[in-house]
Amino acid sequence: MLRRLKDIFIGIGINLQFFTTIPLRRELPMEQKHVSYALYSFPVLGLIQGGIYAIFLFIAQSLPLSGLLVALVLWLVLIALSGGIHLDGWIDTSDAYFSFREKDKRLEIMKDPRVGAFGVLSVIVFLFVRFIVLYELIGFNEEMYVWVILVPFLGKMLLGAYLQTLPAARESGMASFFKQGARKGIWVVYVLFLLLMGLFLLFYAKELLLGYGILVLTLVLFGYGIAGKIVKNFGGITGDTLGASSEGMELALWITVLLLHSFAMV
Repeated sequence: MLRRLKDIFIGIGINLQFFTTIPLRRELPMEQKHVSYALYSFPVLGLIQGGIYAIFLFIAQSLPLSGLLVALVLWLVLIALSGGIHLDGWIDTSDAYFSFREKDKRLEIMKDPRVGAFGVLSVIVFLFVRFIVLYELIGFNEEMYVWVILVPFLGKMLLGAYLQTLPAARESGMASFFKQGARKGIWVVYVLFLLLMGLFLLFYAKELLLGYGILVLTLVLFGYGIAGKIVKNFGGITGDTLGASSEGMELALWITVLLLHSFAMV
């Protein structure tokens, strides 16, 4: 039991080292079982990130700052905590996708360290839209703390789902490395996480339960659509397409939250 618990914490640590700038000054073992636990714990990674976002949001709102500056703080924290790793994937994937070339050529473009015009334009639009959405949502004080945790919680599940179901476009790289930990049991774990979060909202924020269900539906529908695009245009997942998918899905979830508020559903 203690050994398994240790392996679970190692899996969480692997995710923190790969996907955040949280300083873990320790070399972690990378055996197959540890990678499996990393996949199982993607929702935990999302909760940790969401918790950190909520802390910074609370600090910013406790200071005499305008809504614009509070949104800016949260916007910057979202970038800083990931170290820009997913944004880099967004840029590279955009360059490759909008090249309208064959799959092999697109994979070559993603490996090119140079940034193309489409990558620059797409990341500018992406960051601008995310800032506007966050700014519009800042006014919903208590509710915003829940959404800022739920969005990365759900968004990180997409990574595990893709690593479980989609082929790797290359035989090496981050996607190939994490795919070695794919296990069928991941679905049971993810469903349990979704149910536990739903129970939490049922008892502590019942008014947000409908919105939560709509976010889960958005995750499934958009995730399925994005998966088809990835396989069709790239032949499978890479570290870049995973990063782009994570960023794109979280933005889609943020926009969904904004639309729910706009139609007074939550």
